[in-house]
Amino acid sequence: MKLAFLAALACLPAALAQTPAPSLPQPPVLSTRTTLVLVPALVRTKDGAPVFTLSAKDFVLTDDGIEQKITIDEETGSEPLALVVAVETGGAGARQLDKYRNLGPSIEAVIGGVSHEVAVVEFDSEARLALAFTPDLNAVGDALRGLEPGDRGAAILDGLRFSVDLLRRQPPSYRRAILLISETVDHGSKANLEQALHDVSDTNTAIYSLNFSSAKSAAKYEASQILSSSKPGPAGGCMSRGPDVDPSESRLEQAYDCLSLLAPPLRAAKAAALLAADGLKHNSAESVAQLTGGESFSFKDARSLERDVQAISHHLPNRYLLSFYPTAPHAGFHAIGLRLTEYPNLEVTGRNGYWADEATSTGNGPR
Repeated sequence: MKLAFLAALACLPAALAQTPAPSLPQPPVLSTRTTLVLVPALVRTKDGAPVFTLSAKDFVLTDDGIEQKITIDEETGSEPLALVVAVETGGAGARQLDKYRNLGPSIEAVIGGVSHEVAVVEFDSEARLALAFTPDLNAVGDALRGLEPGDRGAAILDGLRFSVDLLRRQPPSYRRAILLISETVDHGSKANLEQALHDVSDTNTAIYSLNFSSAKSAAKYEASQILSSSKPGPAGGCMSRGPDVDPSESRLEQAYDCLSLLAPPLRAAKAAALLAADGLKHNSAESVAQLTGGESFSFKDARSLERDVQAISHHLPNRYLLSFYPTAPHAGFHAIGLRLTEYPNLEVTGRNGYWADEATSTGNGPR
């Protein structure tokens, strides 16, 4: 036994000589890159006429309440355009299809004279590609005329996520937009609110919502809210405060009470995220338009629908494209505030938030 132990000691130096010395830990690599955030914005007179004579100094833009240094792309109207026309063919949308069949010329007006690629997406309980991206506007018109009624679903959020994913594959030099034609309330999407909020805000796509009201849709939504009133709302656990909750308060008012528990620097961002999530439940179509800097229109018949699309054709090329590098990047939802330094008679609307992943804070930003 003693001899075996001595033999092991004799072999130890050779074994140690063959073992490489442990390397010292490498210092962490810090990235100084940050994401470029694009903010489409529209400035109009009180009569609704677009104004396109302002400069960067005429805007004040904040990210989570912190003012940012912005620049303006002066030639957005001449850039190529990638457009998805996303149409609800299920649910109440099945009864609206005749209103969409002659939209081809109006879509052409939205495109204008720029290079373009247009795709058509249809959705009921699921989203499907009705027409792949093409520059052929006659094919777009044919695809719209050929839409058939779907099932009883109206998965608006799933349709938007499908459309946004298509647009992400287009060249980065293209402007990106979605014409969403649907009812107001989502029915049957597999995506939860957080996924939808992330996807529609993590892009420079402007969503223009063209929606019709459905009394049956609204009634079904209100019934579902009553049946699910015991579930926590968008603010999570602090919504369940037991007997201290005032039953006359709306869930959104209860959520604002929860905000008082947050540190002041977080309040604006959390409030914006909460409002966006609550809006996606109540009116998915309008909320995504506001979130991305687009617009929302309500139509009753084919004529009013064509009128609204014509309005979009005037607004889309006359938007300002503001951009900035966040001075305090972080993962999660960012609330964007936008106002004019002067011009009280003008109205400015723009993208009101974006979602940043951890990767976004190191250079892979919204596209």
